[in-house]
Amino acid sequence: MAIRLNLIVEGQTEEAFVRQILSPHLANFCIWANARCILTSRRGGVKYRGGIGSYGQAKRDIEGWIKEDRKSDARFTTLFDVYGLPTDFPGYKEAKQRSDPYERAKTLEDALGEDISDRRFIPHFQLHEFEALLLSEPQKLDAQFDSTGIRRLVDMVARFDSPELINDGNNTAPSKRIIDAIPEYARMKLSAAPIVVEKIGLPKLRSQCKHFGAWLCRLETLNEE
Repeated sequence: MAIRLNLIVEGQTEEAFVRQILSPHLANFCIWANARCILTSRRGGVKYRGGIGSYGQAKRDIEGWIKEDRKSDARFTTLFDVYGLPTDFPGYKEAKQRSDPYERAKTLEDALGEDISDRRFIPHFQLHEFEALLLSEPQKLDAQFDSTGIRRLVDMVARFDSPELINDGNNTAPSKRIIDAIPEYARMKLSAAPIVVEKIGLPKLRSQCKHFGAWLCRLETLNEE
């Protein structure tokens, strides 16, 4: 049976990643993936999407899509960053008390899954930020950028066991480190990030980022559940 996977994502970069890389990959497993950014507001009949201002925004969008698509072949998942997550998310306080980043992400996922309470929903949080995927092999940033800052990133990443452990400080989150080394990334993120991730490849991403890899494995095996 084919599965239709609906991904609620934080921003346009994640949406581009799903459409350009994740969706074609999952099609090999008869998983047809579609993504849309969080609906943040409506003004004058226009819908504005991208970024998470509060859990209420995210919950309305997740539950709204679930109600729109009640068919048994539909599944739903999220691609949200732990970095910058609004403090009113379920499990936030409990997660902050966890010293292990992987336990922190699991606490958030379990709490979100319990609050949404739909068997077709698979909550996922990216540790700590989407840009951790780019840092799986920062050398590949040369596909879009000509910068001596790439060497700085390579040396920085070598100090961590995984890019997922590069933390969520205001100046030390993955995107902040990339922008510090390569300032052009700030204005080229939407176009450059999916290209760099594609150059790195999913096998490298899943081997370097075990939390992301576990989520990808779960998505690949949805037909077996």
